[in-house]
Amino acid sequence: MQLQRGSAYERAIKMGLEAAIPTDNFLTTQLRHIVNWGRRSSLWPMPFATACCGIELMATASSRYDIARFGMERMAFSPRQADLLIVAGRISVKMLPVLQRIYEQMTEPKWVISMGACASTGGVFDSYATVQGVDQFIPVDVYVPGCPPRPEMLLEGVMAIQRHIDQEGIPPMKGGKRAPLGVVVEPTHAVSPQPVGLDS
Repeated sequence: MQLQRGSAYERAIKMGLEAAIPTDNFLTTQLRHIVNWGRRSSLWPMPFATACCGIELMATASSRYDIARFGMERMAFSPRQADLLIVAGRISVKMLPVLQRIYEQMTEPKWVISMGACASTGGVFDSYATVQGVDQFIPVDVYVPGCPPRPEMLLEGVMAIQRHIDQEGIPPMKGGKRAPLGVVVEPTHAVSPQPVGLDS
């Protein structure tokens, strides 16, 4: 059956976007708002997972927590295609040059999340072979506490970076280097007391 011009079907098709936005109107904005919107909506994470925090990082990409809601479902295992480095787990002294090289190869502007106690402070591994905080060697924007932190905490850290991109854009440069944000995500749970007293 041939559709006639002006038929109900053709009119229904034209009632889409064209009907909602008349041609004589226009929209103004600032270029930096569009650029920052694009940056915040398409962060490509580079996971650097070395221990149990890596399991929680993998859980964040699962259907239960769904990091794809934030446009981050594409985990980039190539540093030249990533702009968000997630350091999850302890970093040994031998591993540190690799981490620094990966950070240097990432595209600008780049962001760093230190996930868990081991990446942020060395955790329980207070030894000569473990780096006592990656912020001594690369700039860290968001610290996510926990041992290991839950996926919700990592999502809150990602949203902290997105909020910063929305509000302020790229952090200022100091001495030719980008100043880290230094945001600490608040824990979402209260630690329960020990079941047995520590005094004997």
